[in-house]
Amino acid sequence: MRSKGTKTIAENRKARHDFFVLETYEAGIELVGTEVKSIRLGGVNLKDSWCSIDNGEIFVRGMHISPYEKGNIFNRDPLRLRKLLMHKREINKLYGTLKQEGLSLIPLSLYFKDSKVKVQVGLCKGKKLYDKRADIAKRDAKREIDRNMKIKNQ
Repeated sequence: MRSKGTKTIAENRKARHDFFVLETYEAGIELVGTEVKSIRLGGVNLKDSWCSIDNGEIFVRGMHISPYEKGNIFNRDPLRLRKLLMHKREINKLYGTLKQEGLSLIPLSLYFKDSKVKVQVGLCKGKKLYDKRADIAKRDAKREIDRNMKIKNQ
């Protein structure tokens, strides 16, 4: 019996630092067997990846999946283009939004959902430097408040 539920494999923390995430979508991903084995071992990096729409199909670019050690001739290029699996209607809606508003499609996380590999794709708007500084200031203030509350409660 296969395990049910979701298990996160990789997160793209840099995306949440560099972009405002407006909407998220779930997509399947087209992989070969050795890539899935490598993903199960945690050999994936989403740091500099992004998505593009070409001819009505959506692809993820820059996602690095390490070659599987025991894969020999079946290993593929670690940075190859990988097709995402979404409904045509969703892809067309995303394409229109991207072209009109100048947004970006960024993979936010990779996870197993009932033994299938899924990608969470975010419709994102780039942050300016002052937005990033404001986020850092908020995070530091929250950390300081939590630290003081912990000391006070002891």
